[in-house]
Amino acid sequence: MPNTLEFRDLGEGIGDAAAVLRNNAAAAGLDASVPTCPGWRVRDLVTHQGLVHRWATATVRGVEAPPDAEVEAEAATASDLLDWFDDGLVDLLNALAAAPADLDVPFFLLDAPPPRQAWTRRQCHETTIHAIDAMAAKLGRSPRPDELWFAPALARDGIDELLLGFAPRAKYNPRRPEQATLTVVTDDGLAGWTVTMGPDGCQASTGAAADSDAQITASARALYAGLWNRGRDYTMAGDAALVEDFLDQLRITW
Repeated sequence: MPNTLEFRDLGEGIGDAAAVLRNNAAAAGLDASVPTCPGWRVRDLVTHQGLVHRWATATVRGVEAPPDAEVEAEAATASDLLDWFDDGLVDLLNALAAAPADLDVPFFLLDAPPPRQAWTRRQCHETTIHAIDAMAAKLGRSPRPDELWFAPALARDGIDELLLGFAPRAKYNPRRPEQATLTVVTDDGLAGWTVTMGPDGCQASTGAAADSDAQITASARALYAGLWNRGRDYTMAGDAALVEDFLDQLRITW
C-alpha cells in the first residue's frame, strides 16, 4: 500500500491549489506565457486544468467524459474562462465528496490506493503542479521552494505517486543500457526512495538504498517540483547524467 495523505487532506489540497492557480492566472493575464510549459499561455493552462477536472469528475461518477475538443471549445467560448474553471472545480469536489469509500471505477496508475482515494490524490497533485505553472507565469520564472504554499507532507505524497505510480508505467518506464540505481532523499529525514533503471525499464520502492550510482537531495517541496521538471533546486551526487536521463524520460504529458 502506498504512502498517501488522508482523503480530507487531499481534497483540501485540491481546493488550495485551485485557488493558487486561479489567483496567479488572473494576476499574470490569460495571454501571459508559462515558462514551465513551453509553448503554452495561461489560457492554455487554465483550459487544460479545467478539462482534466471534468474528465476526472466523469470518471468518478462512472459516466463517459465529453471529447476533449468539445470541452476545449466550451472553454474558448466561455464569457469568463476563470469562472468556467471554477465551475469544473466545484463539480469535481462535489463528485469526490459524494463518492462512496468503496468506489469501484478504473484507475490508471500503479501501486495505487483504492479508487476514491486514488482519484482525489491524482487531482490534488495534478492541480498543485499546474498551480506552480501559474505561479511561474506570474513570476516569469519557476518559483523557488520557499515560495510554494503546500506542506512538506503533501510534497512527499506527490513524490511517492510520481516514482511508484507513474515512473514504472509502460508509457514512461525510464531505462538505461546498464543497470543503475538512483536514490531520492529529503534532507529533513521525511522520506527516501530508490529507483533502479536497466534495459527492461525501472522499478521504484520506498526507502533510500545505502549505496547508489546517483542521489538527489533537497527539501520535500524542492524535490517535488524538481522531479516534475519545475525547477532544479536540489543537490546531485554521483552520476549526474543518470539523474538527467531519468528526468528526461519521466516528463509527464497529458
